[in-house]
Amino acid sequence: MKDISRLTYQQYRAVRRMVHECCNYDGGNCLALDNGWEPCVCVQSITCSLVCKWFRAAVLPTDKGLCAALLHRGRARPCAECGTMFVPRSNCGKYCDECAAIVRRRKKAANERERRRRGHLEAGKPCNQGACGRSSKGG
Repeated sequence: MKDISRLTYQQYRAVRRMVHECCNYDGGNCLALDNGWEPCVCVQSITCSLVCKWFRAAVLPTDKGLCAALLHRGRARPCAECGTMFVPRSNCGKYCDECAAIVRRRKKAANERERRRRGHLEAGKPCNQGACGRSSKGG
């Protein structure tokens, strides 16, 4: 196991809320650590670091921002659009998955507008209100 890093207070509170979503969590006890004689306290709920392997593998990936901030500290970077932490798929990734689709759609619409504008000017058609100053006869 790699070095166990400490959580900030905000990360600690987020992890404590997520502990209740774990399938091994039973009223403050861990079913995976239970030996049948006496209940064992869930270690992830009482520590300020990520020590439970099951929590890291099964529960933490449900919150992508927190997972990127905790597990991929060296590779994670903030999204240029919304600011959440994400792990880019390549070294030139700027946007998280949610924002990438929005930005792609916005850029494609702008590109189509520009393409239509250029096609309109090259065709020699008159502009609305004569904005471009070209005539419809091309002369």
